[in-house]
Amino acid sequence: MTKENSNSQNPEEMAKAAQEAAVKAAMEQAQAMFGNIPGFQMPGGMQEQIMAQMGAGMPDMAAAQAQQEAMLKAAGINPETVVQAGRQNMAYANQMMQEMMDGAFDEGLSSSDAMAQMMEAFGDDSWTINRAEDGKLDEERAVMEMAAASGLPLLTEPERDPEKTTTYGTGEMILDALDRGFRDISIAIGGSATNDGGMGCMCALGVRFLDENGEILQGCGENLGKISEIDVSGLNSRVAKTKFTVMCDVNNPLCGENGATYTFGPQKGGTPESLARLEEGMLHYRDVLLREFGVDVNEIPGAGAAGGLGAALVVFLNAVLKSGIETVLDLVDFDSRLQGVSLVVTGEGRTDWQSAFGKVLHGVGMHSKKYGIPAVAIVGSMGQGAERIYDSGIDSILTTVNAPMELHAALEQAEELYLNAARRLFRMLKAGNEMKQTD
Repeated sequence: MTKENSNSQNPEEMAKAAQEAAVKAAMEQAQAMFGNIPGFQMPGGMQEQIMAQMGAGMPDMAAAQAQQEAMLKAAGINPETVVQAGRQNMAYANQMMQEMMDGAFDEGLSSSDAMAQMMEAFGDDSWTINRAEDGKLDEERAVMEMAAASGLPLLTEPERDPEKTTTYGTGEMILDALDRGFRDISIAIGGSATNDGGMGCMCALGVRFLDENGEILQGCGENLGKISEIDVSGLNSRVAKTKFTVMCDVNNPLCGENGATYTFGPQKGGTPESLARLEEGMLHYRDVLLREFGVDVNEIPGAGAAGGLGAALVVFLNAVLKSGIETVLDLVDFDSRLQGVSLVVTGEGRTDWQSAFGKVLHGVGMHSKKYGIPAVAIVGSMGQGAERIYDSGIDSILTTVNAPMELHAALEQAEELYLNAARRLFRMLKAGNEMKQTD
């Protein structure tokens, strides 16, 4: 007994049906993968738009094939080569789709990578994840994070050496902002891998640090004690026309027991011997700044932040040191953004007793509390005294680490760990909502 083929579709109709099925499956999987990610927006009628574009003016299949072969031959390309490549691409596409359906696709890609692939595949600008990576607030104002250029996570453990590391890259970021026309620049300092007193940053901006022989010194920690003279004649002229605000959540002085070197140097790879040399150099640097500019940076709270970068920004750029979180909240007009919000999600790397003293969680929590909005935090880990943050408007804490792991492993997987933690959080919220509905 044989089964008759009842499919009377022509090749064009079959191709269109296959396209519709593929696009529908991809759309469903995209929604499943990204629909619960805050900031993700899927425009209405997306599938119809894609199909309309794909089907517009679809020519006769045989005519199209003949035209393509003619064009390829004219360009000196063997059509069979293209066919083989197409088969390979289809095999890859089928594999990718299968991985998506099996839930394994997003395990090998970050959310942003996966979304980029989907956007590239569909070629539609209306798919968006709300992200701002260029630091632009408006035509005049920019915000940057020094750790993006001089941060500890950028180095492997063997590379961490506060005598060698430099803030030069941070200076290059500032130059780039000046080149783009920004004249109001806010700089978040923290998480640095450096202990150079901001020498490197200032070198990038045109300041020259000279030794006793008049030789130019490179901006790094081991050269702090060699500074004999500081030449600011080459400092970029646009600096004088720019407002600099330094966002800082610590009050450490430049030198001393609670200074930049001894407080933060160990986590940057400093040894007892190298820390002693760095502190000696930092004391010398302090004295040179006092002699040349009449400023005792050790009397400035926060001068020791980011390995002394705070001191350099104040002295050379006339920057103002402010609470980091309050500055950020003001920059983004945080309070106005809370209107109509039912939940605030925030976070930080490690939550402990320090978090309640002017850090991100404290600031976000207190502002949310003022409007009676619950706030939860997704954090890398919890340390001693983390529970104190509950008094600052944070209602709950969820950690990202889902198994025992070394710090370097957690840092390497940070994006994926935070994404998965967010998924767990919103699953819990969904469960809570469903519980309320059954009351």
